[in-house]
Amino acid sequence: MASPLNDTTPTTDEEMADLGRHDCVERVQWVLNTPTPPGLSQELIGTAVSWRNKLPFLNMQSGLKGGLFSMLKATFPILSWGQNYKANQFKNDLLAGLTLASLCIPQSIGYATLAKLDPQYGLYTSVVPPLIYAVMGTSREIAIGPVAVVSLLLSSMVQKVQDPMTNPIAYQKLVLTVTFFAGAFQAAFGLFRSGFLIDFLSHAAIVGFMAGAAIVIGLQQLKGLLGISHFTNKTDVVSVVKALWSSFHHPGKKNRKLFWLPAIAPLVSVILATLIVFLTKADQHGVKIVKHIKGGLNPSSVHQLQFNGPHVGEVAKIGLIVAIIALTEAIAVGRSFAAIKGYHLDGNKEMVAMGFMNIIGSLTSCYVATGSFSRTAVNFSAGVETVVSNVVMAITVFISLELFTKLLYYTPVAILASIILSALPGLIDVKEAYNIWKVDKLDFLACIGAFLGVLFATVEIGLLVAVTISFAKIILVSIRPGTETLGRLPGSDMFGDVNQYPMAVKTPGVLIMRLKSALLCFANSNFARERIMKWVIEEAKDSKQGNAEKTLQIVILDISSKSLRNDLMDIDTSGIASLEELHKNLDSNGIKLAIANPRWQVIHKLKLANFVPKIGGRVFLSIGEAMASFSI
Repeated sequence: MASPLNDTTPTTDEEMADLGRHDCVERVQWVLNTPTPPGLSQELIGTAVSWRNKLPFLNMQSGLKGGLFSMLKATFPILSWGQNYKANQFKNDLLAGLTLASLCIPQSIGYATLAKLDPQYGLYTSVVPPLIYAVMGTSREIAIGPVAVVSLLLSSMVQKVQDPMTNPIAYQKLVLTVTFFAGAFQAAFGLFRSGFLIDFLSHAAIVGFMAGAAIVIGLQQLKGLLGISHFTNKTDVVSVVKALWSSFHHPGKKNRKLFWLPAIAPLVSVILATLIVFLTKADQHGVKIVKHIKGGLNPSSVHQLQFNGPHVGEVAKIGLIVAIIALTEAIAVGRSFAAIKGYHLDGNKEMVAMGFMNIIGSLTSCYVATGSFSRTAVNFSAGVETVVSNVVMAITVFISLELFTKLLYYTPVAILASIILSALPGLIDVKEAYNIWKVDKLDFLACIGAFLGVLFATVEIGLLVAVTISFAKIILVSIRPGTETLGRLPGSDMFGDVNQYPMAVKTPGVLIMRLKSALLCFANSNFARERIMKWVIEEAKDSKQGNAEKTLQIVILDISSKSLRNDLMDIDTSGIASLEELHKNLDSNGIKLAIANPRWQVIHKLKLANFVPKIGGRVFLSIGEAMASFSI
């Protein structure tokens, strides 16, 4: 049995209070005496160290040879998974690749015409980029090649710089140069880990943009489907409808017999339509045909890139926009199927792979390639195992370029238009647009803004509207940070918003406020101060009317929460000035200000600004500590 002289257990209420006060003061020192947080120079050094660790050849602990091999495996993922590649996987990839090629060949020809290029450029784009991606990409299911949205984007933007009808060779050179710039930007995004740039286009904006682009693409295909000779180069719905109306009032020589042919399977449709035109000589009766398609291996296009012309700045801007759209589509489809298969897709490696495949593509007569929604779905359904299916597809397309291009001479343009049209419904996601409307009205505004901008103006304006609305949402949220009045949840030491949890109990004489913002700065500090003072005034009115048991004596400002997304991560001088003004206003009314659980950077700046002594050192580890100190 312990001697009473040595027993340190508190026995009276006064001793208990002294112990609680001592513990509270000690925990306050934990908050106030934190080490100095890392400065900008330390963060830059940390970033450099992180980069060194990510580049194995800079870390000589594994030896130069081992480091180089690790770097090669990191750059070319095929070196990692290729070591365990099995024959049964090749069987599945071969079947998927052949299936993919049967869809890719007619689509590539159609998308090239949509981009206002000769048909062979679509086939070229389905040879080199898939091969490059196969050795550098991390997605197993994604199918690489030309896509409708990017083709439309190129034709709508580049034709403002150079008319493809008057000077097709100059237009072609600009498209190849745009492809080079797009690839360079994509590779730079990945190498400098700047993938956040593609997030400027929110999910809602992409849904609206894709839907608007799908309708515009469909309207553009009416030229080929109806055999119209003279058609507008503009992409907005008003101009296209006017062109259609004009063509119906001034009909040309047309043969509508073949326009009802269904595209049951794209390649079969092309073969049957080509055979029918050849046998019936329908091309002599008004049916437009593809005519000559240049075959053979991709020719070099290094000499066609234009870096010294008067339009290089405009071309670079187009390349940046196309790069972001192409990356957004590719990473979205890649991540979707990776989630189904249960593996991680490295976004930065994907950007590097996309970038290099487009840079090399621009040197080999290819225009911008990316991941296709429709072809990736076909690839997945065919049981693909690895990116070898892209290799099989590329080889098949190359064989077609070598042997079968002459057979496509009589392919009707109408069947290519119908193939493009058949791929468009998948781009219009009405269900997802409805879900966006239900969940977030501001997101839906960005969605519908992108849709209407593309539909009634231009692709660029649609993108600009979407990005503007998305940024406006960010600014609106940042300059109007939320504030909550907290109360203690019954039977616990937790505090919750009294509006969300009506059962939460408010403590008489105490107003607990939570500030919901990651940054208290010049843009939102005055608004936050005014919101807090509004609550204080309302609380004071309730006290005067006898609705409160005790006059307000202290305001506890909680600038942290259980969820890190609501933490106040940093503060600037305007934010500190706003807190000082808040303290003066409260102090003049006999109300004290206390701060609960500030983050590392925040308390450091508050100490440097001598704000902590001004509020009497009332900085606590938690709301509970502040409440305990107040009661003591």
